Amino acid sequence: MIKIESFAVGMLGCNCTVVWDEESKEAVVVDGGDGVERVVPFLNERGLRATHLVHTHAHIDHIGNVAGLRDQTGGAALLHPGDLPLYRALAMQASWLPMYETPKIIDLDGDLRDGQILSVGSARLTVLHTPGHTPGSVCFAIEGGEQRTILSGDTLFAGSIGRWDLGGTSMEDIVASIHRKLLDFPDDTRVIAGHGPDTTIGTERNTNPYLQ
Repeated sequence: MIKIESFAVGMLGCNCTVVWDEESKEAVVVDGGDGVERVVPFLNERGLRATHLVHTHAHIDHIGNVAGLRDQTGGAALLHPGDLPLYRALAMQASWLPMYETPKIIDLDGDLRDGQILSVGSARLTVLHTPGHTPGSVCFAIEGGEQRTILSGDTLFAGSIGRWDLGGTSMEDIVASIHRKLLDFPDDTRVIAGHGPDTTIGTERNTNPYLQ
């Protein structure tokens, strides 16, 4: 059985999602880099082993303490290479947000590529490169659970889209990515966004003002 659970972590309320296979106890942690103090107990309480620590993009609230999370879980830390410059600039990001300490930068364990498939037991997470919020933003399409699910990071929100004014992208980029990579999914596809409530592809297709 494949299970998916999300919970808000960190001072900016990033939605971290854990996807795991109940039989193998293997798990993927998505955007857990600002929530070591919540993610590690979550995994330990369920007897899960994190094989991958993946990130929808490299803003500090999604990846800031991936060094600590990797140290405590042993999972491989992965990011799309388009966001490596942003990851290496975490100290600058921390300077914009006084609540953050300067994070430790590590050499990540590999890249996320468009179309790549990550496996945890019988679950499959397909990487969808969706530039717009950042150059290397990705979403993850999950197959194998009770309901088809997309983890949209800060690309698509309930009733809105992510910011595009933070460097190197445009509104046209993010809208084009959503149309090209996400709106082909069926209307009943669950969407877990990087912040805020869940939604569905059908709801956003029909009501999101940026997609009309």
